[in-house]
Amino acid sequence: MIKNYLLIVFLLISFQLFSQEAYFLAGSNFTKYVFKSSEGAVTTQLQSGTGSTFEMGYAIPFKNQKIIYSLGVTLNDYNALAGSLSESYEWNTKYMGIQNALSYNFSVSDDFQLAIKGGVNLSTILYGKQNINGAVYDLMGQDEFSGLFLSPFAGIQTRYRLNDLGFLSLGYAFSKSMNPFNTSEEKLSFNTNQILFGIHFNINKN
Repeated sequence: MIKNYLLIVFLLISFQLFSQEAYFLAGSNFTKYVFKSSEGAVTTQLQSGTGSTFEMGYAIPFKNQKIIYSLGVTLNDYNALAGSLSESYEWNTKYMGIQNALSYNFSVSDDFQLAIKGGVNLSTILYGKQNINGAVYDLMGQDEFSGLFLSPFAGIQTRYRLNDLGFLSLGYAFSKSMNPFNTSEEKLSFNTNQILFGIHFNINKN
């Protein structure tokens, strides 16, 4: 399924060579897992885990230059910890996805901009391991981790213009990832806070 998503991305990029901006974002995820089953929520105390996040893509401005549509490919680590003095749990996962977003830009000065951003990410697992008291288990075949995850998100971003070729950005976003197609009794969702640093390149100038 992920191959089909990547094919769509590459086709869209090939048709959008006139796009205004190419960008690359990198940063950190701070993720908390929410497990549920037929017996209710998991009672084990879960702690937030940290991981990396990467995104690359294109951004296309509308005529007024304030509203921008962006399409990107993402790679996210969604990790978590849990346990006590007698037992410990650790989850490490990587998800690849396609992200669609709209942002509205406010000009603070000639060099600074503030943007409000929102959108949705569709992703699927590439790697997953669970460590229970030193024993490692594969998560790739687990229904609650596999399949298609839907992640709506919202955030803010500041931008600083370097020159006519591009600018740097710093942003924050919150997302909630869930699998609406999971029919098993075990349910999993991710609540993630992101800190993102970016570099943006102008492709065409008006």
